[in-house]
Amino acid sequence: MQGFLNLDKPFGWTSHDCVAKTRKLLRIKRVGHAGTLDPAATGVLPIAVGRATRLLQYLPGNKAYKATIRLGVSTATDDLQGEVISQQPVTGLTLAMVETALAQFTGKIEQIPPRYSAIQVQGKRLYDLARKGEAVEVPTRIVEILNLEILDWRTGDFPELDIAIACGTGTYIRAIARDLGVKLNTGGTLAALQRTESSGFHLDNSINLTELEAQIQAGTFQLIPPDIPLKHLSSVTLETIPARKWCQGQRIPMDGDTGEGILRVYGEDGCFLGLGKQAISADGKLLVPVMVLEVSNK
Repeated sequence: MQGFLNLDKPFGWTSHDCVAKTRKLLRIKRVGHAGTLDPAATGVLPIAVGRATRLLQYLPGNKAYKATIRLGVSTATDDLQGEVISQQPVTGLTLAMVETALAQFTGKIEQIPPRYSAIQVQGKRLYDLARKGEAVEVPTRIVEILNLEILDWRTGDFPELDIAIACGTGTYIRAIARDLGVKLNTGGTLAALQRTESSGFHLDNSINLTELEAQIQAGTFQLIPPDIPLKHLSSVTLETIPARKWCQGQRIPMDGDTGEGILRVYGEDGCFLGLGKQAISADGKLLVPVMVLEVSNK
């Protein structure tokens, strides 16, 4: 059994909880996930099963979210699950002012991850250090915001802003909420977060844990084939004898120039065999195995 599951993670569950539940339901130990979601976040959590766990590192990195930012409130964790650091009703703030400030968050930006995050500093997780009260300098990182759109704006003492965000890997939406509050001089925190896209998977065709369990009991559940989320990679098809040799770990001659990237490798029957890459030798171009998932016996 190998492939992917496009899971709609429920509120309150950790990503590890979802992996453990999937292991139990499918009765298989080898299960992993891509793109950790905080317990308070919901939405797309790609899960790999069986040998497909080896493919997680090759999934596309872009993600998309729907988020609600509450202004006038700052918390220790940069979301509503954390201790409130400051809270002050907001006055005189307009949507036009918010739009101007939000425009500064598109493109490549420098971001300081939340103190309560899984990033490691000196070999320790930031959230472990924060819980111990240890003061450490959180390293900044460059992240990319591909698109940012305002969906709704609600006024009041603590205004709320609904936004849609498309971004690159490593982006913290909690940090955007916090930093928007800083720019507006109001304070800000993340009130709700749903991931709508991750690593090539979309919320529209995800399933929740209840649906997963029902499908397994009914015998109708099918994993997503392991090559489906890898369509961003170029592909090469091998004839029978070269395919057999390649699956045995041999480097085989290849025609054309596929560049330096990772390639999806298929047999002439359409079977996904694994991943390879091009190498240059004295004898010409070679297709080198990177990861063999299927053995060609034909």
